[in-house]
Amino acid sequence: MAYKITDKCISCGACAAECPVGCISQGEDKFEIDASACISCGSCAGVCPVEAPVESKD
Repeated sequence: MAYKITDKCISCGACAAECPVGCISQGEDKFEIDASACISCGSCAGVCPVEAPVESKD
């Protein structure tokens, strides 16, 4: 199940720096995850200071 970034995101960039497949990029108002490239490893959730990345239920 791919991860998604919630509105808790503070755009610090920690998740993007940690992503092993580079599927996280700066969006308009928060960072975004390319679900088709996400390998669901959870690295982004592990480094996020505000717990913005969560497993997508979609």
